[in-house]
Parts: sequence; C-alpha cells; structure tokens
Amino acid sequence: MKAVRINLYSDTQSQPTPAMREAMASAEVGDEQHRLDPSVNKLCHEVTELLGKEDALFLPSGTMCNQISLAVHCGAGDEIIADQSAHIINYEAGGPAVLSRSLVRALDGDCGVFDAEDVQKAIRSNSYHAPRSRLVVVEQTSNRGGGAVWPLSTLQGVAAVAREHGLNLHMDGARLMNAVVASGVPAADFAATVDSLWLDLSKGLGCPVGAVLAGTHEFIDEAWRWKHRVGGAMRQAGIIAAAGSWALANHVERLADDHSNARQFAKRVSEIPGVQLVSEDVQTNLIFFNVSGSQLSAQDISARLREQGVWIGAIDNERMRAVTHLDVSRDDVNEAADRLADVISG
Repeated sequence: MKAVRINLYSDTQSQPTPAMREAMASAEVGDEQHRLDPSVNKLCHEVTELLGKEDALFLPSGTMCNQISLAVHCGAGDEIIADQSAHIINYEAGGPAVLSRSLVRALDGDCGVFDAEDVQKAIRSNSYHAPRSRLVVVEQTSNRGGGAVWPLSTLQGVAAVAREHGLNLHMDGARLMNAVVASGVPAADFAATVDSLWLDLSKGLGCPVGAVLAGTHEFIDEAWRWKHRVGGAMRQAGIIAAAGSWALANHVERLADDHSNARQFAKRVSEIPGVQLVSEDVQTNLIFFNVSGSQLSAQDISARLREQGVWIGAIDNERMRAVTHLDVSRDDVNEAADRLADVISG
C-alpha cells in the first residue's frame, strides 16, 4: 500500500508543525501530578481565560475528559440526555455504564443538534420506577451531525430547561474552536451555557495529544480525583502542554482555511455521478457523503483510494467521511476529489 499523501481520514491525523515542535522542546517542565509543571499550569490558565471558567485540568484525551465529567456529574442509575450521534454513545466503549454507571437517553436531533423542547420531553418524572435525569450532554461541533455548529440561542434554550429541572450540562468540545471560527461567537459565550466543557488540542489545533477540561473550582477538584483514579495523572507533561499553548496562539484563526477547503471538497464531490452529500450545508471541516449510487461500497472505495495515497474513511457500507485540517491544502482536496472520481468511474 502506498504511503498516505493526502490524509482526509481525520483532523487527528495532523502533524505538529516545526514551530510547535520547537516550543515543545524548549518547554519548562515539572511534576504535573503535583501541579508543579509551569507549562501545564500556563495552558490551564489560558483555557480558563478563553472559556470564562474558574479552573481547568490537563488530560491526555477528550474521551477521558468526557468520562471524568460524566462520573463527577452523575451517580449509579442516573440518566444522561444526549443526541443519538454523540461521541459518548458511539465511540467511548460503553464508558458511561462502566465508570459513572449511568444510562444514556438518546435523542434524535437535527444533524446532532436537539432543542429545548426535546430536552423537556426527555426529562423523567419523579417516579421511583424511573431513572433520575441528571445531565445533558451537547457536542460542539456535532461530529456525526456533519460538523454542525450548535447555535448559541439553541444552547441557551437547552440550558434554561435543564436548569429549571435541576440538571447539569456538559459540552464535548472536540471541535469547539471550529464552531467559534465558523459562527463568530466567542468561546466563552458557548461555555457560559454549560457547567463543564473541554477543549481538544489534537484535532483542528494540530497538537500531538491532549485536551483541557474546565469548570468550577469544585468540579475540577473532584475531576482531579477521577484523573488519578483512571490513570490520567502525568509527570513532566509540559512538553505536550506547550504544544497546546502554541496552538491557541497560532492555529485558531487558520481553522477558517479548513472550513473553506471542506466546502471546496464538498462542491467537487457533489459533481461526481453516484455520490451524494449527506448534508449540503458544510459548516466546518467535516464532509459526509453517500456512495450508494456507485457500483462500489464505501469500504472498497476507501481501500482503492489508499492505493493511490489518499485516505478517506468509510463510516459504513454507503457513507464516507472526509476531514480537512492544517496538513491538507486546497490542491490536496482538489486532487482527492479527482482520485475519488477516478475510482468511482472505474
């Protein structure tokens, strides 16, 4: 198999830039577990300022951020309300059942986005026969919703209903900064609608690893206990935290380029016979498309593209997902679309 030249599999495939590597190599470090790493502390302070929260915690992954948050907010038998497309349901190995011992009530939102009325209907009564509704989880942007941005007004409506009923809110912020750049809404305004959230560093921001979880002092204090419990405490983690600080200073505004390249790829793909966009409204850097009109399965197309050095993932037998990021140029998306057309035309 040829080496991958154009990697549209995920924005997690992005490589740290030379300047980011230099920042990592020169980072001041200390014992993160004892809160003595200056680069980690600096990054956490930057994220609290960005999100308008009281405190923050550096963790190895976004999944760990989610699972720790669910465990802090929920107890055994509690119920979490989330969209059926949510990462916590589909990509975290049943974590809610194992760690927080909670159930998830799945809503059928529009491109991964539900509204206040949906939440109102999902909240359980006080019957002893029912689980207790405890937490609402939103995903900004919605991955399986095609990179859809949650409008601020929708989040505010969901938050109002949740708080009226005493529920907490958590935001999976895997692509939060994509939403910020696409919508023009400050990160702190999105963050103000929820009790806890995290910012991913390893996707559009281009870092090799890491995420930062934010919330109140009390929330983060309890999250520290869970961090130790699940093995997330680190030592000289400033080497990777420095990449996050570099990315926040240098890689946020350029996310607009990824969005533009995504729209260009979507336009080219929509012109290929046998291919149909799942959503024509490409808001950020994710493009889902259906290839059922071709003579090949999505898996076959993905494999044949890999032979040409282009990697686009197959979601199932009919759908594929392409993701733009800092290592994908306008020429790359045009070439990828050409290769896709060649494979489908045979």
